[in-house]
Amino acid sequence: MKKRILGKDLEVSEVGLGCMGMSYGYGPAKDEKEMTQLMRNAVEMGVDFFDTAEVYGPYINEELVGKALKPFKNVVKIATKFGFGFKDGKVTGLDSSPTNIRKMVDSSLKRLQVETIDLLYQHRVDPKVPIEEVAGTVKELISEGKVKHFGLSEDGVDVIKRAHTVQPVAALHSEYSLFWREPEEDIIPVLEELGIGFVPFSPLGKGFLTGKIDRNENFSDNDFRSTVPRFSEENLKKNFALVDLVTSFAAEKDATPAQVALAWILCQKPWIVPIPGTTKISPLKENLVASSISFTDEEIQKISRATSKIDLVGNRYSEASQKMINR
Repeated sequence: MKKRILGKDLEVSEVGLGCMGMSYGYGPAKDEKEMTQLMRNAVEMGVDFFDTAEVYGPYINEELVGKALKPFKNVVKIATKFGFGFKDGKVTGLDSSPTNIRKMVDSSLKRLQVETIDLLYQHRVDPKVPIEEVAGTVKELISEGKVKHFGLSEDGVDVIKRAHTVQPVAALHSEYSLFWREPEEDIIPVLEELGIGFVPFSPLGKGFLTGKIDRNENFSDNDFRSTVPRFSEENLKKNFALVDLVTSFAAEKDATPAQVALAWILCQKPWIVPIPGTTKISPLKENLVASSISFTDEEIQKISRATSKIDLVGNRYSEASQKMINR
């Protein structure tokens, strides 16, 4: 597996593994033994960058990742996130107060079974706490040896710049794929200007770009996609024009739609590291092949132009979740 650099010096495999779906978001939590083996298989295949968060569960995903990767803690890099308050195991709202950040970090260190968090993201902007105060708190944690690198998630240009002046930001964790290209407008140019890496989550459009979701798919109530407007019955059928197009490009490259979608992202910038998630070994192997697929500049431009002409319909988040995103 090839390596890429996030920020100044965080070296990771050019394709990481998003672990959220193993415990949260896409239906019931999966079998712990199976997910442990999956993560260890990923390490054997060259993946050394794993993504989790305290809110995934809450807590259980960090615990799973910690147990699974304990034998490899000097080999892998683990990214986790803070930014929510909890009571009796339930989210009470945004909370990036210095006290809560410190409490979260101490708890996450125990759950992850590590001495230092490799990459610590603020999960969502907290309008009650100035980003300078948040960045300053993480800076202190870095000086104390509890954290190595600072990251942001779903932030807008202004917040990124303000945070970066207090503590250099190693990476931005935000959605980006052929299904959601908004970061190309303002975010990616700023990241390039400041030397900040980009870690796209949902690089396969929450599974949509794999081509394995049915046109008439009905998502269960415990699958968060059931609340996403882009996946409503009517919008899903309209948006399939994108899947059809990506599938046609995949046929030309003797690849799968997922591989083309990931390879396209990797070709955008050398400091972009997608973190596709999966709970099965076959898609894991499929996704990692994307690292070896090459495109000419002309092919990339062809894909970019053709897909940009498709009018995708529906928001990428429910109304409630959309309110937590600062652009």
